[in-house]
Amino acid sequence: MRRTVLTVIRRSLLSAALCFTALAGAATPPAELVYRHGRIYTADAGDRIVSAVAIRAGRLTYVGDEAGVGALIGAQTKVVDLGGRFAMPGLIDGHMHPLEGGDRLTKCDLHYEQLTVPQFQSRIAHCLEADHKHEPDGWLEVTNWFQQGMLPGGTVVHHDALDALTTHRPVIARDAFGHTVLANARALALAHITRESKDPAGGRINRDASGEPNGLLEDSAHAVFSTLIPAPSRAENVAAARAALAAMAADGVTSALDADTEEANLVAFKALERTHQLTARLHFAPHIDVEDAKDPAAAVRRVVGLRQRYDGGALQPTPGLTVRNAKLYIDGVISGPAFTGAMVEPYLVNAGTAEAPHFVPGPSRGPDPYYAPEPLAALLTGLGAAGIDPHLHVDGDRAVRAGLDAVAAMRKALPGRDIRPGFAHDEIVHPDDFRRFAELGVFPVLSFQWEKRAPDTVDQLRDYLGPERAAILEPAGLLRDAGATIAFGSDWPVDALDEWFALKVAVTRENAPKAGSQYAGRLGKDPGLTPREALRAITVNAARELHCDTDTGSLETGKFADLIVLDRDPLAIPPAEIAAVQVMETVVGGRSVYRAPTR
Repeated sequence: MRRTVLTVIRRSLLSAALCFTALAGAATPPAELVYRHGRIYTADAGDRIVSAVAIRAGRLTYVGDEAGVGALIGAQTKVVDLGGRFAMPGLIDGHMHPLEGGDRLTKCDLHYEQLTVPQFQSRIAHCLEADHKHEPDGWLEVTNWFQQGMLPGGTVVHHDALDALTTHRPVIARDAFGHTVLANARALALAHITRESKDPAGGRINRDASGEPNGLLEDSAHAVFSTLIPAPSRAENVAAARAALAAMAADGVTSALDADTEEANLVAFKALERTHQLTARLHFAPHIDVEDAKDPAAAVRRVVGLRQRYDGGALQPTPGLTVRNAKLYIDGVISGPAFTGAMVEPYLVNAGTAEAPHFVPGPSRGPDPYYAPEPLAALLTGLGAAGIDPHLHVDGDRAVRAGLDAVAAMRKALPGRDIRPGFAHDEIVHPDDFRRFAELGVFPVLSFQWEKRAPDTVDQLRDYLGPERAAILEPAGLLRDAGATIAFGSDWPVDALDEWFALKVAVTRENAPKAGSQYAGRLGKDPGLTPREALRAITVNAARELHCDTDTGSLETGKFADLIVLDRDPLAIPPAEIAAVQVMETVVGGRSVYRAPTR
């Protein structure tokens, strides 16, 4: 809190000094860089649109009209004439997995496509042929598998689909959501997953009718592969980090939270920081495992230790690293075939036939929240006392409620502390809990691209929730109406990194036309966000979530010069066209880190 107050004071003094010298006609140092003749959205408290900004030493020294910026242009000032183009604060992604995103680009990538089983097999067979040198014992990792989108709708694949491939290699396919792995028989054997294996805490081994593992492993049940598959080398991780940063810059992302951090992630990005290759501000949330609940104090000490080793201290115009968040998974995913989201009411099951379905309440509400109430409250309280903002994965409404209850206990134990919990995803929230987000100061960090009709929300979820719950699925507008401050998190690489498609869905709640007629129309009854609300969610609101809004998130005098230039104005075009926005330039701390190729 003290650091935040000092930063506010510093910015206020800088702003006051600039205003005074301008009014007094004193010799104000000229700007190093000026953008003018544009339509520049500031995302400040007044939601202003201005025409010019000036930059010096990585900070904004002027935000206003043409008349005022002229006095700051000197002989050495670089002037960029926007020619009426739109500019805005750089995008702040409040929940992603950048190292994993970069790493997946190097593996057998299924590109989130909807596939039939033969197509699924053919793509993996092609990877095996291209990588034949690793026969017979090298692992093959398949990434970005859209499990919920298998064709025809409702198709569930088991290990026999992988066993049919011409290979002796152990093969695993990781679903894009990151919660399910499909393993072939060889991989199951190497992991010693058999009929006698018990479900681990926070996970599930799926089985066939005879009780044998069918190859589908949920959450912690597939953690065993992290010990069997050789970890990437440090050089490979650095290459993945570099690839991730390039992808982020091209999409306009200037700050992001790595929402499930292992120390290898920190090592890789720290190496790029030391060599001045960071092109985004990165915040890290070390992972706290379910087993850590046995000793909350030790878990907090481990996160604090990582902060001491890798956090760069007070933010500077040059991008750096912070370790001021911690990640906890409270449940899995609400969509089928996993149904590992923790629900207040049971999932429905089809008591009829495929031709004449009749859905009735089933026996399962999903797993219990992965943490019991007392250890979860102790973890959040310990983190808050140490200055660490908790970041919780909550997908089902019972997980959301468990998280809110734990935050309430934390607030009671630490009254007045500036702790900013983020709740990622919140795909289904019980209406009784809508207002608790604002009351408890919890940021819903929503993945807007899920707020559409698609295989995961229709084929694998709608009927299993029933009409009342399906109507309030992905409740961005409903939470906004209840007073919550909505932030955005792409969850990349769970989905492709396409922030502009996500923003379009936030407003329209509609899929792309190419998705097909079966997924046309709006999802549910949620009103969605306005274009300005969507832009604020991915700028200033995400900055508040990440506790960096005194320096980033809006274009204001004294803040860092993090901005992007676009090829069109997302506030002026039809909302359906927001998905087509292209980033022309990305600027971080006054330095251009991406320019679109000339056509």
